[in-house]
Amino acid sequence: MTAPATQTTTAAALPQSRGELSHTVLQALTRPAGAALPEQLPTAEADPYGDDLQLALHLCYELHYRGFADVDSEWEWEPGLLRLRAELEHRFLTALRVDVDPRSSGEALAELLVEPVDGTGPSHFLKEHGELWHFREYAAQRSLYHLKEADPHVWVIPRLTGRAKAAMVAVEYDEFGAGRAERIHARLFADLMADLGLSTAYGRYVDAASAEMLTVVNLMSLFGLHRALRGALVGHFAAVEITSSPGSRRLAHGLERAGAGPAAVHFYAEHVEADAVHEQIVRRDVIGGLLESEPSLDADIAFGIDATEWTEARLGNHLLTAWRNGRTSLRTSL
Repeated sequence: MTAPATQTTTAAALPQSRGELSHTVLQALTRPAGAALPEQLPTAEADPYGDDLQLALHLCYELHYRGFADVDSEWEWEPGLLRLRAELEHRFLTALRVDVDPRSSGEALAELLVEPVDGTGPSHFLKEHGELWHFREYAAQRSLYHLKEADPHVWVIPRLTGRAKAAMVAVEYDEFGAGRAERIHARLFADLMADLGLSTAYGRYVDAASAEMLTVVNLMSLFGLHRALRGALVGHFAAVEITSSPGSRRLAHGLERAGAGPAAVHFYAEHVEADAVHEQIVRRDVIGGLLESEPSLDADIAFGIDATEWTEARLGNHLLTAWRNGRTSLRTSL
């Protein structure tokens, strides 16, 4: 295997704005915390899944992760910015509840457990047709999630009890390398990126990422930061873990076929076995335990599963539309 990637703890630089909302947040973050924000912004008219709103949300959320270089850390809990974030979240969450049909967690899980015979998602395309440039784009987009893989799911741990809590901690322990820094899944993804000739710097590819990718990563932050959405976060985690193993197998195969290095293949090969085990624990003990203690969260778990699948499908459609037409899926060149 190639030498492990060197990961820096340096905070990311602020990205470029994509409209009035993101411009407003960016301008605020360049000033000391507490600087006045406009009283009225067009949040109610903004596309809930569009570049501008999703980047504005991303900026707000990243203050709860590693923050940004030269940005006052006090912005994380600044009341004016939290008010704006709440408006953005309301627009986003309202749209999701319209676009995702309500059902039970049992129905949502049953659908996840069946692999379509004629699968057409990005992992199928990459397995059979992916070239290295496709994989580099895929990794750059996915870095917004995988370089903080499992981080937002930690927020649910103090909101769980008993069997659900113990099982969630067990799965997260694996995600964070089981005590070995070099096996943290975010570190393994950095190794994959280095193998593909990409920068491993946290937040490096935000400007290149599509609105669809921002939506995917913002969803887990939205669920993670709100105790009221703890059921949805567990549903999100279940969707990720249950679908990971077969998709990872296809991606590992595609990387081998395309001639990628061993570190790139290893990231997905590692997830084939690990997430097959995690799937069982999440279904039986995390979801089962949560429903035992809080049966009223059944619909929220289903919503988390279905919202995850819905946003991932939008991202997949964006990627495949671009690639099948021979063009980049990114907003800026790598």
